[in-house]
Amino acid sequence: MIEPLLFNKDLGRPLQLGDPLPRTNADGLPIVPLTQEQKYVFDTRGWLLVPGVLSADQIEPMRDFIYQLDRDRESLPEKQRTIFGFPLHPLMDHPVVVGFMNEFLCTPYLASEECYGFRMEMSFPGLRSTQDEKPFEFHPHNGSGMFRMPGDGHMYHCLPGKAHSGLTRVVWELNDVEEGDGGTMFISGSHKAAFTAPESAYTPGSPLWDTYSCPAGSVLFFTEAVSHSGVPWTNADQDRVALFNAYNDVNSRWSMSRPSPELIEDMPPLRQSLFREAYTKGNVTGKERGAHY
Repeated sequence: MIEPLLFNKDLGRPLQLGDPLPRTNADGLPIVPLTQEQKYVFDTRGWLLVPGVLSADQIEPMRDFIYQLDRDRESLPEKQRTIFGFPLHPLMDHPVVVGFMNEFLCTPYLASEECYGFRMEMSFPGLRSTQDEKPFEFHPHNGSGMFRMPGDGHMYHCLPGKAHSGLTRVVWELNDVEEGDGGTMFISGSHKAAFTAPESAYTPGSPLWDTYSCPAGSVLFFTEAVSHSGVPWTNADQDRVALFNAYNDVNSRWSMSRPSPELIEDMPPLRQSLFREAYTKGNVTGKERGAHY
């Protein structure tokens, strides 16, 4: 194991990574840290699939809620007519998600045992079928995250023993996905690309592109710095039912998306910390910090 050397903001002092982080999520479930293999795969590819995280009993009400939100929104209580609705709350800070973010996105000095060291940025449904009036188009974007300008959330930084993903996407696949069905596609490793992509990158059939298969209840992580694209859904036997969540640094914001204040008030305090405003100094809930932060 390589111990990373990170600097504090003051005179090159080493940044202490041992600050206490939440040991459980807002539902009291223990955080699941990444394995060494998972860290390596994500850092080298820019994306990581963790199969079969959710059980069938967990998946069903979430999938039903996404369909209801799309097809019969008015039947829901007014406060729940949003992708931030209550049935999907357990996915916001699922133990596997928190374990990933603690490794690749967390700012230790902006966290405490009662406060996550990252923010939830946005959420939207991925409900696609072969009957869509306007099929999702192949639209490759992003890449070269190590060379983005400061302030661009689509960045990726690393040094021996540590990496930081910037704006990070988490996709919950609530139906089975077979390779070729229309799951998200990636040019693996392009988050570190130092050259402009060739013309073949604009063709979905190019061997540059990777994708995946997975059972329902799997979760996919990818850095927004990696080149990726959606494609039309091709499986006529079942829809793609997915939830696309995004996470960001505590002091960075890409979009204005967030739950209503009423929904946030109904969340446990730890989950509420996902939606605090984006700034640095003193931005820790549940614990007093020194004024220099």
